[in-house]
Amino acid sequence: MSYKILLLEDDSVLGQTLKEMLEDEGYSIDLAINGEEAAECTYRNKYDLYIFDINVPEIDGFALLKALREASDKTATLFMSAMVDIKSIAKGFELGAQDYLKKPFYPEELLIRVKAKLSAPDELFICGDFTYDEKKKLFKKDGKRLVLGEMQQRLFSELYRDRGNIVDKELLLECLEHPSSTALRVAINKLKQTTGLPIENIRGVGYVLETR
Repeated sequence: MSYKILLLEDDSVLGQTLKEMLEDEGYSIDLAINGEEAAECTYRNKYDLYIFDINVPEIDGFALLKALREASDKTATLFMSAMVDIKSIAKGFELGAQDYLKKPFYPEELLIRVKAKLSAPDELFICGDFTYDEKKKLFKKDGKRLVLGEMQQRLFSELYRDRGNIVDKELLLECLEHPSSTALRVAINKLKQTTGLPIENIRGVGYVLETR
């Protein structure tokens, strides 16, 4: 699974440098240059980590995180800023950030912190009597190991990576050896029967793995 990160940085050179470095490490990065753009990204996508600069146009990093936390978004957040006074650092943590990186910094230092945040042991994904241990890539149902075929694993990975959001039908078709709408419907139904997962068909658009 590729971790998805939202990077908010209004310095285009620094932002692109950090984006490319993180992508080289296998992370999926959305780069926003102002707070309004970052907020829009959070409406459309689910992220594993937020990296926010504070002094950015439209909505500053503090206000953005405050709004996200008030909307029950608990995504891990790292602030990076030239603001180094204790009050600013304290405010960042009070708003719910997990880390604070003072500018200027070596890009590699950010990478070390990102790896530390995202390599922490994940809780099991539990849905009914189905469990998935992401670290061990292990599936279980009713407490017994469950073996999924290669195609089922590919479909599950796409749905799980963006769980709670609609995964485009065209993206799921790429998981099939002989793609067609009928083949995809059959494959999804088989995955549902095997796992018991609540995968819903959004007619004409795609499928969503519900997390409620």
